[in-house]
Amino acid sequence: MEHARAFEPLQDDRIYIEKINGPFLFVDKATPAEYGAGLEFAMSRGWLELHESGTFVKLTQSVRVLG
Repeated sequence: MEHARAFEPLQDDRIYIEKINGPFLFVDKATPAEYGAGLEFAMSRGWLELHESGTFVKLTQSVRVLG
């Protein structure tokens, strides 16, 4: 969530997925499996919504309230 919050969302509150996966994989040194698990975890908690194209995510209202 820290990586998703680090970027100003574009139109319609979109955050391009590469803005999250780059820092997660290369700064945090996570494996691709850990990245996938983290993304799935955030979606299962209702924090992120992944667009069907897989190119961007949106922070949900519950995260914006906590922010």
